[in-house]
Amino acid sequence: MKITKVEPLLLDRFLYVRVSTDAGITGIGESGTWGQLEASAASISKYGEYLLGKDPFPIEHHWNVMLRANHFTGGAITGAVSAIDIALWDIKGKAFGVPVYELLGGRMRHKARLYGHVKGRTIDKLVEEAVRLKDAGFTALGHLNPLLDESEDEPWYRSHAARIDEAIDNVRRLREAVGPKVDLCIEIHRRLTPPEAIALGRGIEKYTPMFFEDPLRPNSFDAMADVARHIDIPIATGERFHSLYQFQTLLTRNAVQYLRPDVCLVGGITGAKKVAAIAEAHDAWVVPHNPLSPISTAACLQIAACIPNFAIQEYPSRTPDLDGGKELLGNDLATGLEEQVDGFIAIPGGPGIGVELVEDVERRFPYRARPIKMRPHVDGSVVDM
Repeated sequence: MKITKVEPLLLDRFLYVRVSTDAGITGIGESGTWGQLEASAASISKYGEYLLGKDPFPIEHHWNVMLRANHFTGGAITGAVSAIDIALWDIKGKAFGVPVYELLGGRMRHKARLYGHVKGRTIDKLVEEAVRLKDAGFTALGHLNPLLDESEDEPWYRSHAARIDEAIDNVRRLREAVGPKVDLCIEIHRRLTPPEAIALGRGIEKYTPMFFEDPLRPNSFDAMADVARHIDIPIATGERFHSLYQFQTLLTRNAVQYLRPDVCLVGGITGAKKVAAIAEAHDAWVVPHNPLSPISTAACLQIAACIPNFAIQEYPSRTPDLDGGKELLGNDLATGLEEQVDGFIAIPGGPGIGVELVEDVERRFPYRARPIKMRPHVDGSVVDM
């Protein structure tokens, strides 16, 4: 079998790759470099020149060539490698007529626990959405930002005391609304300084969050380790990382308990499996990052199926007030995933990753580029969101 074409597909808000072969088998993958998809698409085309005419089966070899050949890396590049890697695993699974997890050691579990996305510009809306997802069967709720999902167009300012006190009270309201049988996955979106993160972490400990995600920007491993030392909530982080060595550094500093590899950014299924192995050696757990389409979800679920230290899967359910719908993000672009039931989703059992893009997808879903944009502070500087 030989690769005959590698096509980047910019569709809706997503970047896919379609890898075709002379055997008539086609693989699909997705890039997670969502802020720079055009750059990642160019990288896919560049790697396509290398892959043309090659056997798709030696995936580990191709993975190493793509990441090591020219000594440069970064999110746009690893997003491209990730998309291609997922597509190559998809081809290999289809060629053997088995799900990818069968090629990775077999299935540990037949379904994966999920946390749904909860968003709100006000605490009332956040609570309302949390209760809606609880009633829909979710046993865990994530993307829960006690600092709220305010508009990027609104200039921001709060005093330290107001910011921390309000956020603590927001977590209290969420816990009281859903009760102790629903886990709260608190997500800060890298918006705090180390002192703020410690103050907020200590303040919400009594509400028993499952984890405290991305309190800081991913700039300093030592700063994250300092936060972890001062609070009694597990840290979750890693969604912005594009190298397994970044995860290794965090683990050796005792700075993380739940690793958040993005299968579409960290090197695809090959890269995510390596991260999971490093985590297992440190008795840490894996929560695959997944803010993308069902192609990403399906790839994540192949990892969830076959690793022993899988904890829970991010499931990008949409918020009606902010996202315009209730179903899974990008649901119209692909088929093959089952609906969640009681907070779990079945692992796709079809060949490859188990999902496919819908017919005529390129005509039906034209690309919508993301602008470069940052929220302003009232003093004219920029605020992380």
